[in-house]
Amino acid sequence: MKSKISSIFLLVAVVSLSAFTTIKPVTYTVDAAKSTITWVGKKVTGSHNGTIALQSGTLIVNGKNVTGGTFTIDMNSIKDADGSAKLEGHLKADDFFGTAKFATSTFVITKVAGSGANVTVTGNLTIKGITKPLSFPATVTVNADGTASALAGKITVDRTKYDIRYGSKSFFDSIGDKAIDDNFEIGVKLVAKK
Repeated sequence: MKSKISSIFLLVAVVSLSAFTTIKPVTYTVDAAKSTITWVGKKVTGSHNGTIALQSGTLIVNGKNVTGGTFTIDMNSIKDADGSAKLEGHLKADDFFGTAKFATSTFVITKVAGSGANVTVTGNLTIKGITKPLSFPATVTVNADGTASALAGKITVDRTKYDIRYGSKSFFDSIGDKAIDDNFEIGVKLVAKK
């Protein structure tokens, strides 16, 4: 009888300890070559779009959930889809991103809310040395093969919050049809592995 009671206590102790065992977060490294960032900027008379390269990044994964991450964007890699060297040069100039002084921008995840693959990501975006909070919907998947993927199709950024005022109606009343929308959109596809 004593051995049966001892076995029950041992079983209860093992189950109790396993209930308090925590899964340690794992850092996944973003594969910059397999990841993409696209952008769209709109103006009264049309729009421009293109790409920009991710320099580096990490995702913090706890079990099947992404809980954090840090990303660095190479601002000098900005490309116009139409191949306009003039536009690319202007986007790199001080009027826009000032890449000679601010060669990178960063995004640091501070919170991931929601359950399953569809979540809301909140973090701090730094452009031109100015940091502002940003939230957006994303689809995040942790795969059985040791990879993780994240997709955010439309992230809206107000450029004026980062002191990018060129062509903004918010600052220049008489600009007319030369106005450029204050918001630009980013699309992100990330692939990361342990």
